[in-house]
Amino acid sequence: MIGPLLAVGLALVATAVIWTGSERLESAASRLSRHYGLPVAVHGAVVVAIGSSFPELSSVVISTLVHGEFSLGVGAIVGSAIFNLLVIPAASALVSEELEATRDIVHKDAQFYIISVLVLFITFALGATYVPGGTNEAAILTRPLAILPLATYAVYVFLQYQDTREHAVAQAPDVAVRREWGRLAVSLALIAVGVEGIVSAALAFGAYFGTPSFLWGLTVIAAATSLPDTFVSVRAARDDEDVTSLTNVLGSNIFNLLVAIPVGVLLVGTATIDFLVAVPMMAFLAFVTLVFIVVTRTHLELTNSEAYVLLGLYGLFLVWMTLETIGVVDTVRGI
Repeated sequence: MIGPLLAVGLALVATAVIWTGSERLESAASRLSRHYGLPVAVHGAVVVAIGSSFPELSSVVISTLVHGEFSLGVGAIVGSAIFNLLVIPAASALVSEELEATRDIVHKDAQFYIISVLVLFITFALGATYVPGGTNEAAILTRPLAILPLATYAVYVFLQYQDTREHAVAQAPDVAVRREWGRLAVSLALIAVGVEGIVSAALAFGAYFGTPSFLWGLTVIAAATSLPDTFVSVRAARDDEDVTSLTNVLGSNIFNLLVAIPVGVLLVGTATIDFLVAVPMMAFLAFVTLVFIVVTRTHLELTNSEAYVLLGLYGLFLVWMTLETIGVVDTVRGI
């Protein structure tokens, strides 16, 4: 078994690899989006969001197929969604001093994200109540159930496609398309290698401290795999591209909830999650989603004081998970 010090070193190296791959991915995706004339909102909500969500998708695939730990991947997705909503917008706002939103972001992307959270929770609930063998402690997810969130994501892509039809395409810059697609492929491979390292480190932490893998997915893997989203959004905010910064966060979360988790189910056929853990985590995710919408809708901007509120909420989340782990509180019954 890997010792804690070696696991820390592995986590740091893996995080650096993910960071390197993410930086190359963002650059290639931006050039390809400009080449194909995609609107800024679509670039942030779909192209960049899917690309920067590849670590989360990889965490589900690797955790499920390589390590047989589907719950670890689910924990990484939910934890990443919480990190994305609280930490990334706050960091972006502090870098730009003020992060401006638009009514389209609040009324379309954010509201569709609420639908995504609801659809995933319904999927979990169906697995606990209607699938044979499912109980209020163990939700069994099957391939037919995975179709529901995937179909919902298809609707989201269709809505974004409608925006591209109404968009006036500017003259495409000169781009070596094959080279950029090649750089994109190399960056995705680097990210996959980094995710394997961070998953192995998280499993080592869990084995050493005797804690559930879901917890390490919520914290360590979630933070590490959210680096691409953090890098893209902070860089966009620094360059005064606030729309890209915010739509990347929402688009990444929508992709993670509606695609990454169902892909894991499709790969293994049947997967079981701890419903007693999923319910409070999804409830907290819904709560921070509402907080995010409120602070971005207020004057259509995210100020520094509001950014500190979001960071404070994430700090409380980490404290909550720590207290759950050491047994001080028992609100998450499955931990």
